[in-house]
Amino acid sequence: MNIDLKIAQACEMEHIRQIAQKINVSEDDIEQYGRHKAKLPLSLINQNKVDNSNLILVTALTPTPAGEGKTTTTIGLTDGLNAIGKSALAVLREPSLGPVFGIKGGAAGGGYSQIVPMEDINLHFTGDFSAIEKANNLLSAVIDNNLQNKNPDINLGIDARTVIWKRVMDMNDRALRDITIGLGGPFNGIPRQDGFNITPASEIMAILCMSTDIEDLKKRIGNILIGFKMDKTPVYARELKVVGAMAMLLKDAIKPNLVQTLEGNPAILHGGPFANIAQGTNSIIATKTGMSLSEYVVTEAGFGADLGAEKFLDIKCRAGNLKPKAVVIVATIRALKFHGGVAKDELTTPNVEALEKGIVNLYKHIENMKQFGLNPVVSINKFVSDTAEEVTKLKELCAKVGVSAELSEGWEHGGKGCTDLAKAVVAEIEKGENNFKVLYPLELSLEDKIETIAKKIYGADGVNYSAKAKKMLKQLKDIGLNDLPICMAKTQYSFSDVATLKGRPTGFEISIRDVEVASGAGFIIPISGKVMRMPGLPGIPAANHMDIDNDGNITGLS
Repeated sequence: MNIDLKIAQACEMEHIRQIAQKINVSEDDIEQYGRHKAKLPLSLINQNKVDNSNLILVTALTPTPAGEGKTTTTIGLTDGLNAIGKSALAVLREPSLGPVFGIKGGAAGGGYSQIVPMEDINLHFTGDFSAIEKANNLLSAVIDNNLQNKNPDINLGIDARTVIWKRVMDMNDRALRDITIGLGGPFNGIPRQDGFNITPASEIMAILCMSTDIEDLKKRIGNILIGFKMDKTPVYARELKVVGAMAMLLKDAIKPNLVQTLEGNPAILHGGPFANIAQGTNSIIATKTGMSLSEYVVTEAGFGADLGAEKFLDIKCRAGNLKPKAVVIVATIRALKFHGGVAKDELTTPNVEALEKGIVNLYKHIENMKQFGLNPVVSINKFVSDTAEEVTKLKELCAKVGVSAELSEGWEHGGKGCTDLAKAVVAEIEKGENNFKVLYPLELSLEDKIETIAKKIYGADGVNYSAKAKKMLKQLKDIGLNDLPICMAKTQYSFSDVATLKGRPTGFEISIRDVEVASGAGFIIPISGKVMRMPGLPGIPAANHMDIDNDGNITGLS
């Protein structure tokens, strides 16, 4: 049995009523989903408390096959803060079934730094993703229904060739990326090219995570650009008169979910957009709820700081008027050696020289966070193969650039293994020297905003665009969407758009092959490289090793 699952199953969870009491939420204010899960009402958000809470962002260096452990660190740090007497709460994204059954096998932390009920969290949870999927696909059905409607008072004159809205499904299935629908005769609709995205890539997911309440949700859904008419004018979802029905499907999904860590500390989960193709952070509602209920809130952004953290800071914080007080960059000695040129199967062999070569990757992420006015703390997610010499060298290298680095041993020891990290984060906050600022003003042209991210965050020499991307950028400016922020879709494995370029590559340009728009969510999505919005399964999916017996006991989930 996987050790993470075994640890989670051995946990004696507290009733969700008791978890709610720890953050002064009464039983009457929670909607219970069994004994260990609950929905929280939006009425708990208190802006004055939000303004006085300490928001901590956990991000990481560029991901490697060895794994970095952001979620494990986020949970361990939360438990560590509570262990040193602080009131702390974790706010995280919900896992997608695609990665659960694909490569990851689960996404609820690891070892003794997990959130529970782990099995429920990884498998459907409270149904939020299902609701998002249904709302998304309701709009798809209404679009195709309108295309074939012969009544001139109803038919909007949409050019079927320009429909950009896709259906979604929360599963990795590459065969659905590019399909033809409406075949089989006139009763089956208008034939056209279509495709599926994975649910975390749905604009409805992005909208849910950017909304502040039901009215804001409805406004954003109405602003979804779905395509263009024959006369080249844009068509928005509100014109299809289905906004109310879509919002109705999301009436429960908009409420954040309350669970607990293995140590019985509260945790909020809500939303789950990926960071390589979307904004990569939990909802504004969840973050503000956490900040209304706790002195310290620890949250995370997906993948490396060049993706998740940049989007968290430039998109989410701007929209939600959030000001993080600290940033933690998760680093592993294994990952640094990988960026220093060591092969995956040799990462457990001591190699200080490779560590010194790979530090350039971490240095660039540190430099990037400082551009936002935030001096990060480095969390060294420790593995048994790490030597004392390697740990000492990493701390020395971080000190050279004015950054403290502390061991994070949450996987092995839970909160007790993260108290030094917790103290370092608190100390950084109490210095009062961090002064968060966004990277670029919205008034810049779309091209200038893209170039700012490419040059300042990725270290690129410039940006080049395909003819298709240039045409779309002009079209977006023509319809008044120039003032939106940028949400880059890029490989998570490199600062560049070429996944094999490790460390801190130089002398490259970012190639934008296409541009998509999430006008409801409120951002533009330039697409670089070979990033896919519908992943495929690996040769041997994690699902192959999963099972359940007659007593409901699950195996193989991690």
